Amino acid sequence: MKITIVLGAFFPVPPILGGAVEKVWFALGQEFARRGHDVVQISRAHPSLPKIEVISGVTHIRVSGFDQPRSIVSLKLLDLLYSLRVHSVLPKADILVTNTFWLPIVERTRQHGLLYVHVQRGPKGQMRWYAHVARLLAVSRAIAKAIIAQTPQLRAKVRVIPNPVPFRIENSSDALRSNIILFVGRIHPEKGIELLSRAFLRLPPEISSSWKLKIVGPHETHLGGGGDNFLRAMQQLIMQSRGQVECLGPIFDEAELRTQYRSATIFAYPSVAETGEAFPVAPIEAMANGCVPFVSNLPCFRDYIEDGVTGFVFDHRGGDKALADRLATLLSLGRDELAKIGDVARAKASEFALEPVAQRYLDDFASLLAHE
Repeated sequence: MKITIVLGAFFPVPPILGGAVEKVWFALGQEFARRGHDVVQISRAHPSLPKIEVISGVTHIRVSGFDQPRSIVSLKLLDLLYSLRVHSVLPKADILVTNTFWLPIVERTRQHGLLYVHVQRGPKGQMRWYAHVARLLAVSRAIAKAIIAQTPQLRAKVRVIPNPVPFRIENSSDALRSNIILFVGRIHPEKGIELLSRAFLRLPPEISSSWKLKIVGPHETHLGGGGDNFLRAMQQLIMQSRGQVECLGPIFDEAELRTQYRSATIFAYPSVAETGEAFPVAPIEAMANGCVPFVSNLPCFRDYIEDGVTGFVFDHRGGDKALADRLATLLSLGRDELAKIGDVARAKASEFALEPVAQRYLDDFASLLAHE
């Protein structure tokens, strides 16, 4: 098959500035190419990357994009400009995958491939404009349910394929873990980091004194963060922890990030984005590295985290006291019990390994082409 994958206007590929979607499709594209398919990936240009290059059998074409703006109106306008630029360089293909807002509306030519819209955020009503596409691919059952609720007439076009673990899963039972609670993601209010930090400060001293909370991720608005003011508010909280909370900034190097995962016992992802999260990649990465996930009670996590079995869930609507009480219970478990849950979490993550998820995509592509 000839497969074109178009990523968004704001992050380059390879994911040298982060981006979960970019990371996922960078890995999937290479897996498709490894299996003999002709893969072209189009993404935002970056000064450190050539306009055209081949990486592991995937041809990368890069067009001018933008830094992510604060305003949603500006974001949609820039996405439109980027989509028009992408449209001018699209090759002939069988399948055209994209997570952009405007390209499925702009593109109406079959020669560029059957349109395969990859839905990585909660839909905001735009699905009604995609009635002509071949597939609306949701990465979780929660997102599929939201798409169908908004556009029931498109039910037949909706499928669910989860995000994969974007690297080869290795046994991490021999990792030298410390009493570390790790967060990896954007430093943004919707990620619940302030809630988590306040909860950590509420822990009884006999518990908190033996644990450290590490926060990894970008705060810059052009990288999807909450900006300087939010970072300063977080720093005020961190100062109260007497060194028990540490903000490391972004880590984009995959090997260094995996070192962080393998040194942590618990991975916290306290997102409060009830209509935004689809299938966050960081928790499944952490589980693949043997961390015990501790997440908010959002529907997107139910596809892979079962409370008390493959991780732990807290009610994010209960405030920092409720979170602190739940966290205290988790931190009171013995090291052996936490290690066992970490092993179960890693086994669950193996169900989302790159190879089987890539095969599900290829099977779906083939089924669409067969019924064309």
